[in-house]
Amino acid sequence: MKLNAVHHIALICSDRDAALDFYVRKLGFAVIRENYRPERDDWKIDLRVNEETELELFIMRGHPARLSPEAYGLRHLAFRVESVDETAAELAALGIECEPVRLDTFTGKKMTFFRDPDNMPLEIHE
Repeated sequence: MKLNAVHHIALICSDRDAALDFYVRKLGFAVIRENYRPERDDWKIDLRVNEETELELFIMRGHPARLSPEAYGLRHLAFRVESVDETAAELAALGIECEPVRLDTFTGKKMTFFRDPDNMPLEIHE
């Protein structure tokens, strides 16, 4: 078996406008397709991260809030950037608060965390 790359990462979001504002307008991901599913009364929105990877946003009402990033399952989503300092400053200018920049214990590279509107931990890493 050969798994070549990550095709997509799926996230459940509570608010369509807040998710689009955050992931498209602030983080800069492009919308590939947007589909309303009347049988489920939800939206499925695919965003382009790069040529190989997509974010799949499911906008659903009435789901439980994320209790802890330490629960089993997805802990956080990390994005590689050229400069953590510059990206953190750009996020701050958009009103997105980041944790203090620190060094990854194992790689020695800079990293920091911030959160999406549903409290999902997101990381930027050099």
